[in-house]
Amino acid sequence: MKKLSSVLALIVLITGWHPLKSQEMKSLREKAKQMVEEPKTLQEVKKYALGEWESISVELRPTEDRTGSGKIQPTYLKRHFTYFKDDTFIGTISLFADNYGQMPLMEFEFKGELKWGEEHPIVQGAWNIDYILNRGFAVTPLHEQAAQMLNTNLPEGMSTFKVNQKNDILGKSFPMFNIAARQIVSDYDLIYFKNGLLFMGAKHVDGTPFDTPENRPNQLQIPLQRVY
Repeated sequence: MKKLSSVLALIVLITGWHPLKSQEMKSLREKAKQMVEEPKTLQEVKKYALGEWESISVELRPTEDRTGSGKIQPTYLKRHFTYFKDDTFIGTISLFADNYGQMPLMEFEFKGELKWGEEHPIVQGAWNIDYILNRGFAVTPLHEQAAQMLNTNLPEGMSTFKVNQKNDILGKSFPMFNIAARQIVSDYDLIYFKNGLLFMGAKHVDGTPFDTPENRPNQLQIPLQRVY
């Protein structure tokens, strides 16, 4: 209780002191409680994850060149994830051409099911989690050059990509992402919570994706903050 009161006092100090209504005070108490909670068991982690999470700022991630050149490309992005009670999720990744997110390129939206695994050895309270993208996989180009790139060597039957128009590629062949027709894409990751922040797995330095259980990450990535 003493720790919770200290966190609450800090939030009031940061936001600026003023008379608080009962609803505002309740909201502050809830935020302070979530900041000091440290879920460890699987059930605690699953409950704590519920809701929306977003990037604190633009993130830098190593990505392997999809043309097969072997080069590692810097990728600037923001993430937004929502977790639901029925073990489903919606994830959005927005890509940018610059460090500060002023030049958006494209957006990916993933919808699917969560498969919870064993505890991850990186730290107590971290758990293996698989993202099964079986309910939706959409791409939206946000710049004309991005649309042109997506339309290069477009597979037969695929709708042409247009700026600011979402294009569903779930179950479709998409060579640019190494996806075959009717393939269900899975991401083998980890999840951990500390000080009110959500940590996923850090990307491999060689840009290797989390596309197999053997490629599951071993370190923690820049965290996401809860959306209130």
